[in-house]
Amino acid sequence: MELNFCAVVPSHNHHLALPGVVAALRAHGLLVLIIDDGSAEPAASAIAALDDPAHGVEVMRLAVNGGKGAAVLAGARLARERGFTHAVQVDADGQHDPGALAALLAAAAAHPDCLISGQPRYDGSMPLGRRIGRWITHVWVFIETLSFRITDSMCGFRVYPLEPLLRLTEDEAVGLGMDFDTDVMVRLFWRGTLPVMVPVAVIYPPGNISNFRMWKDNLRISKMHTRLVLVMLARLLLGGMPASGHWAGMAERGALWGLRLVAACYRLLGRRGCMAVLAPVVLYFFLTGTAQRRASRAYLGRVWRRQPGGLGQSFAHFLDFAGRALDVLAAWSGGIAPTALESADPAGLERMAADPRGALLIVSHHGNAELARALMAPSLRQRLTILVHTRHAENYNRIVAGFNPAVAARMIQVTEIGPDTAIRLKECIERGEWVAIAGDRVPVLSAGRVARVPFLGAAAAFSQGPYILAALLGCPVHLLFCTRGAGRRWCLALEPFAERIDLPRIGRGQALAAYAAAYAARLEAQCRAAPLQWYNFFDFWAEDAV
Repeated sequence: MELNFCAVVPSHNHHLALPGVVAALRAHGLLVLIIDDGSAEPAASAIAALDDPAHGVEVMRLAVNGGKGAAVLAGARLARERGFTHAVQVDADGQHDPGALAALLAAAAAHPDCLISGQPRYDGSMPLGRRIGRWITHVWVFIETLSFRITDSMCGFRVYPLEPLLRLTEDEAVGLGMDFDTDVMVRLFWRGTLPVMVPVAVIYPPGNISNFRMWKDNLRISKMHTRLVLVMLARLLLGGMPASGHWAGMAERGALWGLRLVAACYRLLGRRGCMAVLAPVVLYFFLTGTAQRRASRAYLGRVWRRQPGGLGQSFAHFLDFAGRALDVLAAWSGGIAPTALESADPAGLERMAADPRGALLIVSHHGNAELARALMAPSLRQRLTILVHTRHAENYNRIVAGFNPAVAARMIQVTEIGPDTAIRLKECIERGEWVAIAGDRVPVLSAGRVARVPFLGAAAAFSQGPYILAALLGCPVHLLFCTRGAGRRWCLALEPFAERIDLPRIGRGQALAAYAAAYAARLEAQCRAAPLQWYNFFDFWAEDAV
């Protein structure tokens, strides 16, 4: 891809140093987009006078002052429309050394997928209060990213790759004021857009006009850090909850460090202590996750036969999900003994273990199948291959492999299954292995193929994929459930479902629907027995839930 650079200069009432900033940018051949963020006179007229499209300078005026972030994003969108791939952001007040621009552009050319940011080198003109405030933000950013990669998140001299920036701001709400620079840098880091820091001299010129409002902007920045910490913890600990983005997109070393920290807290504080620490995080996720909260209440209303479930019950549902995440972590880190897992049918489990044939296991998001995998005998775990449903699986595997190598072992990405994957799975079955696939997410295999069957009193969409795969593999099919009981005990239920699935050419759809209905009936029984332990936080009954 050919890289095209332009410059975006947000300005609110800064005009005295602006001509010099523009000249420095034009010296590098950059088109300069000045975004006048609702400036008052005389700044508005002075900024407008700089508009000279024939010589590479364009001025866009925003009628209402929306904040620095709003101005930068307006310029970024305009730059994308003009076909640019990257935008240099530079403040309009002349604080930044234009001599560093060449180094920033060179870093961007060498690392086109990274966010290139200035690493300020201040002289004695920086006020003490600003030094302290920046130091506090640095500490918070280290916590939010679980990394020391971002050494300064507040510098307004940087080069953005436009697509990741605009995709982020289309997916998530970000700060549009003085919190913008830090907010987007941390969130881009979570998504895998890593920073490259370039030393930049920064001064506070005599007579410099600052738009920073001491109390209002410090409060805004404090709220931003609170929000970022809560979201970081939610995504780290509640990674399976549907959200915009995924915690596995965080830098791998940071996420691994965070997993180890949580494991240490679990060992130090125990499950109750960890849940007490996690409760505010869950509350934040509960209050801000409107779609998930609505789906939880709809599900609870169905399972308890009253519509909809109460807010208190839904919050308990969220807390139960958090507990599940902690239990998985504890199981993989040795915090839960294998004896905590009991079999509902020990003799049946022994027969299956002794059977040399391979099999397809249909698992669900009810209970804790991942904990069962962690606690089952190593000889059984070695026979198990997991089909995972997320494009982030490769990153996740690399992260958790450092935490416990057995976690990521024998996991296969099947979002886009092809002939190679089918052959690989067939070979697994022929070696006597078990292939596990979720039966209550739609759809992964055979995209778009679902059967709407009765589930908790209404028709719901279940994927036909597990039964199509079983027919291709020509092997027995079993259902696996793992439910938390009283105390810290879990019950593993391994049930025969079909000795073999053969799909007729005529009536194939009806046969698939019959298998899906049989599975839905078993899942419904599990949900009614332990309502809070089903963790599909989306509208399972919606007509477009495919």
